[in-house]
Amino acid sequence: MSIRVVATNRKAYHDYFIDETYEAGIALRGSEIKSVRAGRVSLKEAFVRIDDNLEAWLIGAHIAPYDQASHFNHDPKRPRKLLLHKSEILRLWNKVRQKGVTIIPLRMYLKDGKAKVEIALVRGKKKYDKRAEIARRELEREIERELRRRR
Repeated sequence: MSIRVVATNRKAYHDYFIDETYEAGIALRGSEIKSVRAGRVSLKEAFVRIDDNLEAWLIGAHIAPYDQASHFNHDPKRPRKLLLHKSEILRLWNKVRQKGVTIIPLRMYLKDGKAKVEIALVRGKKKYDKRAEIARRELEREIERELRRRR
């Protein structure tokens, strides 16, 4: 089982508290999977929406057009269907109805040749939460430096 990470959403851990994570398949067209394999993906502004038919869609993910596809190319920002079990979609939908909870992609990777997306239920951090996280990290670094210096 080989996993190759293609894209990560680095800002997600800074901007959100991650509650739960799920692995979802993603329905791609031919030129899209070629761009994914080339690593030309951005998840910066992407999020997941669940529609009335209980289908999950990845919105705002940018998969660059594949140069060799000519006029058969895809729209880089088109919504892409996520492949999840109905029970998982229902669980996500019930959680998202709560105030302040949303679903975002954390990373996209290739697992045994198939494109997968790791999505997460998240709650937004406030500015003071972000500052506290930075201060905690700085303190840990300083303690680690001091411990190394004393050895």
